[in-house]
Amino acid sequence: MTALRTVTVDGSPVHVLESGTGPAVLMLHGSGPGTTGSGAWAATAQALGMSWHLVAPDQAGFGRTPVPAGSSGGLRLWTEQAAGLMDALGFEHYAVVGHSMGGAVALALAAARPRQVTRVVAVSTMGAPGAPLSAELDAVWAAPAGPLGARDMLSRLVLDQALVTDSAVEARAAAMRAGEVAFASLFPPPRARWVDDLTLSAQTLAAVRAPVLLVHGAEDRVTPLGTAAQPLLEHLADVRLHVFGRCGHVPAIEHPHEFRQLLSCFLRRDRGH
Repeated sequence: MTALRTVTVDGSPVHVLESGTGPAVLMLHGSGPGTTGSGAWAATAQALGMSWHLVAPDQAGFGRTPVPAGSSGGLRLWTEQAAGLMDALGFEHYAVVGHSMGGAVALALAAARPRQVTRVVAVSTMGAPGAPLSAELDAVWAAPAGPLGARDMLSRLVLDQALVTDSAVEARAAAMRAGEVAFASLFPPPRARWVDDLTLSAQTLAAVRAPVLLVHGAEDRVTPLGTAAQPLLEHLADVRLHVFGRCGHVPAIEHPHEFRQLLSCFLRRDRGH
């Protein structure tokens, strides 16, 4: 089962990719322009097969999910919308996998919903106290819609530049143009304030009771290992960190087979739910 559908959450539409059957896993994408739930996670969902019920939404302001009227987006909206989506779909327990911005949302959701969230996988995550806005993230958020902006952005996300193919650039450029208006409202300059918005307090991190797996690339320049992942080890009660060498900001693309194996092993411990 793989389906694209729209779910109403608090009166606003959320576009969702669903795949498989079994224990629920919410998969949250990152914040680059043109990012969508299906674009970020479809290949991973397909490779994981039918072992889990995977739910990959376009978060508000991305893809086909609008920012609700009267809201300006941000961590609180994305967290509340994620919780509301899983409530609307009827899941009492679920794991959460989040990439970059989505990692911060995943950790915030685990803190807010300790009885629902069973496990967290935070990949190349944002959210660490004191993490600065990197020059690379600033450039990613500022990338103009179109092929030049798409190629520049993708080149910053991965270590191996052979992954920045013409087809990947064309697909991202099209997605950037489609979401250009909505994205422009999310991270206008000065952009350090949006990193601050996605930063989790020590109190919030201490409220995360679920086991957490941090996955990071050793050569990640967008959310560097030393400022993004390592500080979280001091704040999370049940945490482990897996570092991929020869890897930038997108382990799911740069080391797909190892990443899926890591994900499967960690999530499989929740088969009882």
